[in-house]
Amino acid sequence: MPEYHDDLRFAHVLADAADATTMERFKALDLKVETKPDMTPVTEADKATEELIRSALKRARPRDALLGEEFGTEGSGPRRWVIDPIDGTKNYVRGVPVWATLIALMEMGEGGDHPVVGMVSAPALNRRWWAAKGSGAYTGRSLSQATRMHVSQVSRVRDASFAYSSLSGWEERGLLGGFLDLGRDCWRTRAYGDFWPYMMVAEGAVDMCAEPELSLWDMAANAVIVQEAGGTFTGLDGRDGPHSGNAAASNGLLHEDLLGYLRG
Repeated sequence: MPEYHDDLRFAHVLADAADATTMERFKALDLKVETKPDMTPVTEADKATEELIRSALKRARPRDALLGEEFGTEGSGPRRWVIDPIDGTKNYVRGVPVWATLIALMEMGEGGDHPVVGMVSAPALNRRWWAAKGSGAYTGRSLSQATRMHVSQVSRVRDASFAYSSLSGWEERGLLGGFLDLGRDCWRTRAYGDFWPYMMVAEGAVDMCAEPELSLWDMAANAVIVQEAGGTFTGLDGRDGPHSGNAAASNGLLHEDLLGYLRG
């Protein structure tokens, strides 16, 4: 049995419960929305979903630590679950179906902790993606109904599809020039946003994507899925994994070119 099979199976259980909670409130006319100090929205569904996942983890994995977007850090140890209950809350609030629950397990190793299990569940799209270190990346509705994913083999920027979330973050960081140059030089650009570009990189439908400002819970699950699909996931500084506060993901063949445009 693969090393993380039980954790991955448990991540599916967590995702099933999260899907039921988020879908129950999606498009609800009485959905309660608050504004956090950073001026981003949070809904009652974000909070309820994270509380649900936290309770399940405390029962089933009491020795593991936990980091969630809404309620912070709990516990300590070599294993840490990282949760974003609804990635794409602005879409969720407006009734756009592009949002997902992100669940990752990180494990301490050389140079810090690294994601070893990743789960991205987007029930309004009827899609789910997952991976475990050393076992490959998959998409489907369950462990038994899954298709293995592989990144694309596109090797030239002029033939590549590049995905992103918005322009404003790049402009705020003085990186808009390189971003626009990349957009001009590549074959196609699309602003899908949030988790979705990373999943399409893993599937081979998009060749590269990047975002200028992110938190660990935005990236941990995406990172291991992209990597297990054969791709590369780093910060804009080239550092491997989800710890740089921003992200660049690609099929690997294009990664140095991608970083060259966006490093500033």
